[in-house]
Amino acid sequence: MAEQVRVVVMQAGLGPLDYAMPAGQSLEAGQAVLVPLGPRQIMGVVWDGLEGPAFTGKGLRAVAGVLPLPLVPEPLRRLCDWVADYYLASLAGVLRMVLPSVAALGERQIVEYRLSGTQPPRLTPERSKALAALEGRAGTVRDLARAADVSEAVIRGLVNVGVLAAETVPAGQLPAPPDPDFAPPALEPAQADAARALTEAVAAGGFAPFLLEGVTGSGKTEVYAEAIAAALRAGGQALVLLPEIALTAAFTARLAARFGSPPVAWHSDLKTSERRAAYAAIADGRARLVVGARSALFLPFKDLRLTIVDEAHETSFKQEDGVHYHARDVAVMRAQFEGATVVLASATPAIETRVQAERGTYRHLLLPARFGGAAMPDISAVDLRKTPPVRGRWIAPPLAAAISETLARAEQALLFLHRRGHAPLTLCRARGEKINCPNCTAWMVEHRLPRRLACHHCGHEMTVPPACPSCGEPDTLVACGPGVERIAEEVAATWGAARIALVTSDTITSPARAAALVAAVEGREIDILIGTQLVTKGFHFPELTLVGVIDADLGLSGGDLRASERTFAQIAQVAGRAGRSAKPGRVLLQTHQPEARLMQALIHGDAAAFYAHETATRRDLTLPPFGRLAALIVSSEKEPEARAAAQALAEAAPARTGLQVLGPAPAPLAMLRGRHRFRLLVTARRTVPLSAILRDWLVRVPLGNSVRVVVDVDPYSFM
Repeated sequence: MAEQVRVVVMQAGLGPLDYAMPAGQSLEAGQAVLVPLGPRQIMGVVWDGLEGPAFTGKGLRAVAGVLPLPLVPEPLRRLCDWVADYYLASLAGVLRMVLPSVAALGERQIVEYRLSGTQPPRLTPERSKALAALEGRAGTVRDLARAADVSEAVIRGLVNVGVLAAETVPAGQLPAPPDPDFAPPALEPAQADAARALTEAVAAGGFAPFLLEGVTGSGKTEVYAEAIAAALRAGGQALVLLPEIALTAAFTARLAARFGSPPVAWHSDLKTSERRAAYAAIADGRARLVVGARSALFLPFKDLRLTIVDEAHETSFKQEDGVHYHARDVAVMRAQFEGATVVLASATPAIETRVQAERGTYRHLLLPARFGGAAMPDISAVDLRKTPPVRGRWIAPPLAAAISETLARAEQALLFLHRRGHAPLTLCRARGEKINCPNCTAWMVEHRLPRRLACHHCGHEMTVPPACPSCGEPDTLVACGPGVERIAEEVAATWGAARIALVTSDTITSPARAAALVAAVEGREIDILIGTQLVTKGFHFPELTLVGVIDADLGLSGGDLRASERTFAQIAQVAGRAGRSAKPGRVLLQTHQPEARLMQALIHGDAAAFYAHETATRRDLTLPPFGRLAALIVSSEKEPEARAAAQALAEAAPARTGLQVLGPAPAPLAMLRGRHRFRLLVTARRTVPLSAILRDWLVRVPLGNSVRVVVDVDPYSFM
């Protein structure tokens, strides 16, 4: 019998398959191949280390051919195995993150399109939207459709009528190699000690996990940049993960100043040609320093010596669709398989990370003071029970006075509200009916700038109706509650001469727009920033001295076990934007409960007491990191089918000491994208093999074809 190999095929629902070795060829694990599957050929990867007996029957089909793709290296294969096992994902699903579509394209020339200057004979709303978004841009059909937020059919239509002209371009050009000795900084003693520990670990090699904790403005980037320099001197590669691609431009500029050349970027906003060039260079080792989103964790680095997870506390590192992995934890595991150093950097580390540091699993490096002698901002509460805003306004008098004083000193202010749009709720005055999303059990959020109502869960949009959809009465709809757009209207009405910038995921949609914002703020073209959580992350504005939190209590509602921790980190991070240079900073928290433990910890700068209490509560309740959680979301387009499937799962739930199954119950977001949802929550002691139990449980329960079960191990969203 011919020698055979096991192949992970890129086909949903199929496990690894056995194939015969092609005649006259020898294959090795990690090679990408074409294999026959029924009447067609599909891509797969030769795999090793998989359990299960080999195929012993007759008629084993042979591998059809070898693809000219980079080898998936052994440490990355072991990471894929771990992710698939731990997060109950298919190995093929994980492998799709390792081999994105650009991997198969090499660095050949491609056809891009740009506006030709002619107008289309027929101008539809979608075409108008595309024309406005694509001014000055070039890219493939897919690139332009994503940039303009229209379908690919719209772009192809513009190509067909000559509005978009074709041009052949080479793959993207790589920046010059970074120089580890280009511009080393002058570090303060605490920074130098931390940098020394990191550089020694990188030089020594081997798995070395670190928690780099430093207050906002303490110079964490300068510290771990020295570890990057050590990896470069050793001839290896370094990866920096950022929680938001909007931060890429400003961060890239900082690394370019340190190393004389910008890093190679990896994120969804790159053009196809740029992604092709980056992928090939990462695989063959030419890309020495890479900055990217969480997906960069699965790139086939040739010699990865160091991974930095910047702002490691950020919940955006948890993937909420596809494979539900957490990039922070996967980064640690990749470093373990690579035998490399990993640094989790944060001013407000997650409790899971803190506990690992307390146990000695991670080495804890602390930067307790701001760089250059800058003081931490003064934080105080505005008690909304005693000094509420005037009717119809949302900024209380003490914060309004502070804004006026800040502007009088020609300094900058930032107002934070974790709520996009103009108003979170639209009501009918006649009947009290809410305008809900037709696809989700969620309110439609008014966005006044584009004059639309939008669902922030499924993306459904509609124009604001002239009459109530329920009762038909005209002019009865009223916007309730504030979003950042409404705060911007209030600021414009109160401080008419102030120059305002809205900073949300609706307005800062790319690294280029983020770079333009940074330039405007640093150039003193902006007086007041108004934003959502995007403004809490990594920005350094020397003239920004006042931060106002419009609703400090907002994140505390709901049943999320991390609500207090997330709110504390969010407010601490946005407060850290104030007074980062020579001028002192001031932070005002508008709250209805200034006496709450969380508010008092923020006001008095007592993070240790806050985290100690939260950690003790988690320990008492055996919640993460002292226990395990997994959520099972059962959904169907038909509510009875979803309910019955969830009940069947509950009745077949495993009975085991140290494990408890709660539910089923309707999910808080009971319908999403037209699917009815029920949730079961599994709690387990850490000694229980949770993934194996879940896998066995799901196999035992037959479910209908219309029913979908999503397993979220270590969930961060409880919607």
